[in-house]
Amino acid sequence: MTIADGLLGFAELPRLPISPQEIERARALAARRPHPADLADAVITLVERVAADDGDRPAVADDARRLTYAELAAEARRLATLLEREGAGPGTVVAVGGERGAAVIAAFLAIELIGAVYVPADGTWPAARVTEVLTRAGAVLLLDTGRETVTPAFAEAARGAGVRLVRAAEAAGLPRWSGPARLDGPDQPRYMLFTSGSTGRPKGAVVEHQGMLNHLHAKVVDLDMTVRDTVAQTAPLGFDISIWQMLCPLVVGGRVRVVGDATAYDSVAFARLIGTEAITIVELVPTMVRLLLDDLATALTTGPLSDTAATLETATLETATPATGLLGGLRWMLATGEELPTEVARRWLREMPHAGLVNAYGPTECSDDVTHHTVTPADLELLRLPIGTPIINTDLYVLRRDNDGWHACEPGESGELFVGGVCVGRGYAGDHDRTREAFFQDPFADTPTGRLYRTGDAVRALPRGALQYLGRVDRQVKIAGVRMELGEIEAVLQRHPSVGAVAVVVQDFATLRRH
Repeated sequence: MTIADGLLGFAELPRLPISPQEIERARALAARRPHPADLADAVITLVERVAADDGDRPAVADDARRLTYAELAAEARRLATLLEREGAGPGTVVAVGGERGAAVIAAFLAIELIGAVYVPADGTWPAARVTEVLTRAGAVLLLDTGRETVTPAFAEAARGAGVRLVRAAEAAGLPRWSGPARLDGPDQPRYMLFTSGSTGRPKGAVVEHQGMLNHLHAKVVDLDMTVRDTVAQTAPLGFDISIWQMLCPLVVGGRVRVVGDATAYDSVAFARLIGTEAITIVELVPTMVRLLLDDLATALTTGPLSDTAATLETATLETATPATGLLGGLRWMLATGEELPTEVARRWLREMPHAGLVNAYGPTECSDDVTHHTVTPADLELLRLPIGTPIINTDLYVLRRDNDGWHACEPGESGELFVGGVCVGRGYAGDHDRTREAFFQDPFADTPTGRLYRTGDAVRALPRGALQYLGRVDRQVKIAGVRMELGEIEAVLQRHPSVGAVAVVVQDFATLRRH
């Protein structure tokens, strides 16, 4: 069985109930950003081009090892041989389990080579969660990237799901897989990530090659990324931003620095790593941006960095702060995954004036971020910060629903955000009903996917064209950047025989402490 067997065909998608007149209005009011982008090659192909020109160029580093472009490509091809030997092939789903690291990136590239589909199984998940992902994804095997022994939770999950558990270490000494990457077309499914669902069952969102690669190019364009950039890979493997953090620098010959949890959750250690490893681009959820600023402020005054602060204050520009000197090589901080508070943005612009702050927004179903906005001092006068304008080759529509169907919103009116363009994914694997609830045939434009995605997010178009996020139109929430359906939590709690009724609400911890 291949992934295509569990996906809804385009002709089976519903049509959006909207009149011809409103279609024309929506087209006129749409935010679009066409941009030339070569989406024809697999990432492994781009990696091997760099390897051919400069094989010793650093590509990936984690806490245990460093790989050049030539070494990364060689490891990917050996893993491809292993995966094919164990039964993976075009259109099959391969689960990759373990902690984030160089081995996971090599495994992703290996999956590209054989034309399979990547789904992550985070090493921190309990066995039951991994079993569910393996089963719902229809994975043919689970590749354990641990370097020492089999991960117990993975062994249990593989048995429960009835799939083969294969250790990545077995690829050592195997011949390199030969031939070009198997890429039948830009619409080939590339990866699957599981998001929260209101029924208690996560949804496996499938993203195509063209959507993934377009998002990588969008980051390159908007962040002006070059061979000199190093991106910190900090996101858990089940989080969609992990994809671009792992792959985007490799598209331009840059470098990925994989950051382990021990460092990622220690702001002082993370700041030191940014300096020593010359990391130039970081993306965090706003909660972590706030913690970084708080912890650095404390450490620079009373903690382990107080001596450093005194030195930096005399060595940096008059307008710089000690924290500026500590993170002096950082070019961009991206905030995504939850709403960016104005006060956090205000602090960043004041304390890190050398590093741009980008407010990014996007759903997993649309290949990650679909908008970028570089925060300016003028934005701080708004109650809620803009989420920005579309990334390249993405179409955004703001619509409201009345009794007679959907209507296009004028600037200043609030409505629900719909996304079209090359970024829109294929839908939910094996879940046709929920695919039909969120994906439609696009009535507005002839796009490469032909699909339109209903985000469930309320937005308003500001006078200058940027969008402002207003919240959810349903009961979905984000906690520390993780998207959750309150209904899913309720559904799980309801399964306990001692629970008769349940209602789940979100309460801000800071508010609780004040009371």
